Amino acid sequence: MSHTTSKYRLRAPVNVTWEVTYGCNLSCIHCLSDSGKRRQDELNTAACLQLIDMFAKSQVFQLNIGGGEPFSRPDFIDLMDHAHSRGLVTCISTNATLLTDKLAQRLAHPLVYTQVSLDGAKPQTNDRIRGQGSYARILAGLELLRQQDIPVSINTVLTRHNFNELDELDDLARSLGAGLRVSRFRPSGRGLSSWKELNIEASQAAEFSDWLDQHPRVATGDSFFSVSSEERNRLGLNMCGAAKLTCCVSPRGDLYPCAFLQEDDFLAGRLPDQPLHQLWKDAPAFESLRQLEISSCESCHRLSICNGGCPAIAYHTMGSTEHPDPGCLAQCVKTVVAN
Repeated sequence: MSHTTSKYRLRAPVNVTWEVTYGCNLSCIHCLSDSGKRRQDELNTAACLQLIDMFAKSQVFQLNIGGGEPFSRPDFIDLMDHAHSRGLVTCISTNATLLTDKLAQRLAHPLVYTQVSLDGAKPQTNDRIRGQGSYARILAGLELLRQQDIPVSINTVLTRHNFNELDELDDLARSLGAGLRVSRFRPSGRGLSSWKELNIEASQAAEFSDWLDQHPRVATGDSFFSVSSEERNRLGLNMCGAAKLTCCVSPRGDLYPCAFLQEDDFLAGRLPDQPLHQLWKDAPAFESLRQLEISSCESCHRLSICNGGCPAIAYHTMGSTEHPDPGCLAQCVKTVVAN
């Protein structure tokens, strides 16, 4: 049975993750793109404006803007203004430490949503991952966004260090009038070297599945369908959206299925030199994910819930997307029972 076939090929991606720069003022130990310094080969302003026009022409609905830290680009607000003029919704992922009152005022736009990265309810937990003093600076940025009534969600990458602070993080988000989004840690970028230290244990994954059921307000995007229950999956996506609903553009314009598969094996082409609609339609790297079948999952009772889980984690940990997600709930429960 083919459960991810070409029937998932939409005419264009619904949303695009666009990493606008490699530059970042922090140096988080789990950074998916190994960000730090800006690079000479990043797209310049003119190319970025051309790229935005290409997104609009293809009728992309939303840009998920990340990096690096988007606000480390001097032209970032100008790029956002152009995106909004073309009717594109923007969700900006930021560490919020570079925000000023003036910048926050510029972000007060009906097409702007923000995700602020915070990796612990306590300073010592967050700062262990994101750098000394970052907790206080992030909360200051969150306050600036709150003052402008900008829709904001705290985005937390779930790790062993912050696993026991989930309730506190939820309470903190509520106190700030923010949502909470818990994202899955994946071993790409600097995350590859910190994988063993930060990745949650099988027992924690099973416990987190129960916690999610009790917290329907908490969002996960497509991060945790691997451990979601059937009841929770009715709230949203239950499969990997890479090459089916979404794709990723690097700061250089390289097009990939997702932010966690920015590898040569998955390179579709380069924007804006090549047309997005053609690469989306014909790129072999994209079609391989649309056609992906994981034979060892075919007999699993959870196949209709998780559809094989996250191909990126399988690729980075076992060398191929054709392996099942090692963090799937069925496997985690087996591990817990065995121990």
